[in-house]
Amino acid sequence: MFHLLRYPIAGAFLLLLNALPAKAQLNMEEHDRKPYYFGITLAANQSNFRLTHSDLFLKQDSIMVAEPLKTVGFNLGLLANLRLNHRFDLRVNPQLLFANKNLYYKENYPERETEKKVESIVVSFPIQLKFKSDRINNMRVYTIAGLKIDQDLASNKATRRAEDLVKINKTTYGFELGAGFEFYFESFIFTPEFKISNGLNNVHVLDKNLRYSNVIDQLNSRMIVFSIHLQG
Repeated sequence: MFHLLRYPIAGAFLLLLNALPAKAQLNMEEHDRKPYYFGITLAANQSNFRLTHSDLFLKQDSIMVAEPLKTVGFNLGLLANLRLNHRFDLRVNPQLLFANKNLYYKENYPERETEKKVESIVVSFPIQLKFKSDRINNMRVYTIAGLKIDQDLASNKATRRAEDLVKINKTTYGFELGAGFEFYFESFIFTPEFKISNGLNNVHVLDKNLRYSNVIDQLNSRMIVFSIHLQG
């Protein structure tokens, strides 16, 4: 057992299982009959772009490498859950996301390495369909699938600066897939959840006058999120 404690997620999962009652006494038994309920979300994210190079990238010899970097951020949000039936819920989970999606360049003329920071403060509005298992004593497993629309409050689309800029569109739409566990305690539900959140539209605003931008064709947002929902 002790070797599992080397891994934080596995260790936290074991502590949760130990904290649940050993007997089959159900906590919050009436909760399954609620037509709706609310909660809050705290989350950590790892985000980056999926980058597609432009035709110009192969024709020029100044910028030899252009690739995305993975960065870590955090989310704060609210949660509203509507019960549809025994198996399905409809869920909305609006969040405020703080994340950078940085780009790495390696150049020949002059010879140097450059990192371009693409800062994002995003208001995200996902709507999800939740498929849930039967309760196993005070635990339940579920999966989610849904769509989202994001609005980037820090977008630099309208700015006009020198050639060291990559312009990003304000709006992203995409899909989300994930799974989680619900642990029922006496007065709240503790819900760890893992999901992927990918953008479908190209957010790159091409400007051929910007040398770091004209080697890029498409940028699509990608995010992996680990969330903790506290529900009542």
